[in-house]
Amino acid sequence: MLALPLAALAAAGCSQGRAQDNSSGSAAPRQLLTIAAADRKPAPDVRGETLTGEQLALADYRGKIVVLNVWGSWCNPCRAEAPHLQKVHQDTEDQGVVFLGINTRDSTQTNARNFEKDYGITYPSLWDPDGRQLLKFKGTVSPSAIPSTIVIDREGRIAARALKALSEAELRELLAPVLKEG
Repeated sequence: MLALPLAALAAAGCSQGRAQDNSSGSAAPRQLLTIAAADRKPAPDVRGETLTGEQLALADYRGKIVVLNVWGSWCNPCRAEAPHLQKVHQDTEDQGVVFLGINTRDSTQTNARNFEKDYGITYPSLWDPDGRQLLKFKGTVSPSAIPSTIVIDREGRIAARALKALSEAELRELLAPVLKEG
């Protein structure tokens, strides 16, 4: 039962994503998507063990803005965006923004931990080698490519999604409207 959704995610891995364009009913490139506050849906109950062995849940961050990044150490676009994510993480920490990674499809935690060390990543990442946490997004705006980034507002709702490696400017652009919200 788990194989089909994971196969679909694997096929999308390290590629540009496509999302349904609800206005025309056709598939259209929607690499960067922002969602108006009135249209946002709650983020799923993402939780698990981090790469350092701690238990962590997305709900632990309620009241903060969360940047949730799906990545793998094997993914070249993930490598390209890692310094941008770390920079924005450092720059926005004092504004109530937290970052959380979901490491997926890595064969070992050692590979994932080495990636974090090599790129100076200081925020936690959940260990999700089989994509079970990603499947929780079914029925919402899902992270259907690797890398994917989801911005979750202070109320725990999905506010934005990127289905591509982000530049620092693009990430700041996705965060800006959510930071302005009370």
